[in-house]
Amino acid sequence: MTVRFLPAGDTALTVEFGDGIDRALNDSVLRLSARVRAAQLPGVVETVPTFRSLMVHYDPLATDSASLTAALENLLDENRGETQPVTLWRIPACYAASHAPDLEEVTQRTGLSAAEVIRLHSASTHYHVYMIGFVPGFPYMGDLPAPLVLPRRADPRVRVPAGSIAIATNMTAIYPLESPGGWHLIGATPVRLFDLRRPRAALLSPGDAVRFEPVTVREFDAIRAAVAADAYQVPCETIAA
Repeated sequence: MTVRFLPAGDTALTVEFGDGIDRALNDSVLRLSARVRAAQLPGVVETVPTFRSLMVHYDPLATDSASLTAALENLLDENRGETQPVTLWRIPACYAASHAPDLEEVTQRTGLSAAEVIRLHSASTHYHVYMIGFVPGFPYMGDLPAPLVLPRRADPRVRVPAGSIAIATNMTAIYPLESPGGWHLIGATPVRLFDLRRPRAALLSPGDAVRFEPVTVREFDAIRAAVAADAYQVPCETIAA
């Protein structure tokens, strides 16, 4: 693997591991991010993982690009082969027609029944959170089962409701906030993915795992009421990487 160090203005450095969306590349990104945080390098302000690179923000009054590059190269050498435990979130998902405006179109385009789409999307599949982006708390998660892989919608929506569960290409995601969007909406969750009242506003982090657990409309409404009353905790557990 060839790693490139690229300047991003005078307060950030990008460490680029490759040019594709690949679990091995992303694992390298996440391992380095964890190493940088643990090392508490002088001047480092924040790390931002993406699919294939890590942006390291720094204070130019406390360090410089050359010094930071040398420190990161050392961490890369220490970083190889290391694994971290993973947080698995069990997200309730309602796939009823009232919460899945594109499910019927997805069945037509894939040749699958609605039950098959739901089974493939949930079942025991663990999705890997590659990165957070687009809007605060929006998780890009992969990888979708091959039969569900579809291009983005030709006609993006101006408004996608918060909590919408969507698919596009080989990714799945949850819209944390009402926003525009061009993915296929096949369900919804009552869980808040982004809440500024929490110590960590975004529920999910890069490197987490997600499993969707189907719920009925009645269960969805009950969980939504509990969420509104701050009486619901999203089930999660720690698993091996």
